[in-house]
Amino acid sequence: MRVHKLTIAAMALAAGLSLTACQNDDAGTDQGAAPPAASTASSSTGGSGSTGSDQQGGTDSEGKTPAGTGGSDGTGGTGATGGTDENGKAAKCRTDELEITAIDATVGGDDRGTVAVDLKNGGGRDCSLAGHAGVDLKTDSGTLSAERTGEPAPLVVLKDGERTTFGITYPINDSGGSGVRITGLVVTPPDETKSVTLDWPGGATLPVTDGSGTPVQVGPLGSAGQGG
Repeated sequence: MRVHKLTIAAMALAAGLSLTACQNDDAGTDQGAAPPAASTASSSTGGSGSTGSDQQGGTDSEGKTPAGTGGSDGTGGTGATGGTDENGKAAKCRTDELEITAIDATVGGDDRGTVAVDLKNGGGRDCSLAGHAGVDLKTDSGTLSAERTGEPAPLVVLKDGERTTFGITYPINDSGGSGVRITGLVVTPPDETKSVTLDWPGGATLPVTDGSGTPVQVGPLGSAGQGG
């Protein structure tokens, strides 16, 4: 009888140990399956959250570009496309926008010859001119630069297709000599460095002088005769 009781007790102890072991295994499995709270928090603050997008993509938490930090859309300002400068005034006319021509405008009986130079705005926008154009005559003795008349030169604003004119006056060669032969006319619009070379439409020659004769003169924009 004693032996039978010991056997039952031993079986009960073995069953208890086996159950404890199974419970410990289950508990270890559960801990491995559930990620720690600290790992989850670390994952949410790293990677490409709103802060990361702001630093890398220049956007806020809603995906919008912050004011003042976005790229240019090319439509701001009123530069060449609008025909005005930053002060709202018509931008200056460029040489490439102007159609420049010259004709003889001498009036019979005058003691000086006159050439009228016409500048037409063909740039597709409003533009402005101020001052005197640069004028050089090409001759067989070299280049002769025209002098300014000294008259006021108002600002001229040209709409697309409009034009303005200025005059060049020069001494007529009535000396009977061959004189200085003119081979071309070079015009540089005000405030520009690019020039246009034209055929000279006036008298073929200038009188030879010692520098005390009548000079070649250029008048201000808006004038077309006798240098003014």
